[in-house]
Amino acid sequence: MAEGTLASFEKSLTELEKVVKELESGELPLERSLELFERGMALSDACRKQLESAETRVEILLKKDGKLEPQPFQPEK
Repeated sequence: MAEGTLASFEKSLTELEKVVKELESGELPLERSLELFERGMALSDACRKQLESAETRVEILLKKDGKLEPQPFQPEK
């Protein structure tokens, strides 16, 4: 992830953690719980998309014929 993207991801993740903690408190009115749930889903989706984007940019350096060559990362699913 680029530096700006990493900062954005970390900010979204931190906000998502706060949303989860507030929801877990169980002390919220229904309307506030729904607002937080919707915000949490949006943050979760944004983080997932940023991770997927970063995953496609990750390369592994493999040694071939004595030289390091980048190869696309293929995660096991």
